[in-house]
Amino acid sequence: MAKNENETEEEKPRIKPIIEAADSLSLGISMVVAVAMGVGIGYLLRSLTDIGWLFWVGVFIGIAAAVLNVYKAYSKQYKDYEELAKQPRYAVKKKLEEDDDEDYGEKSY
Repeated sequence: MAKNENETEEEKPRIKPIIEAADSLSLGISMVVAVAMGVGIGYLLRSLTDIGWLFWVGVFIGIAAAVLNVYKAYSKQYKDYEELAKQPRYAVKKKLEEDDDEDYGEKSY
């Protein structure tokens, strides 16, 4: 039984990078799908109404959806970055120590 627990623990680190890569890949795929759906909606509107400029309305809706997907992904990554910056290990010091402000004029070796 302990062997099964060790096997599942070993699988977790292998799966995590795959999930992170798929999440990044999904952004590109979602952009393409959003634009393709917008083109499809525009084509459908043009076919139903015989108004040519409705095709471009659909294209712009698809592009807007793709931009919204990028914005959502950026917001998510920025929130993760802020959480990471709060950890003491990665915190940036706001002030330099006094010894770092020494005058480096003449060097005596």
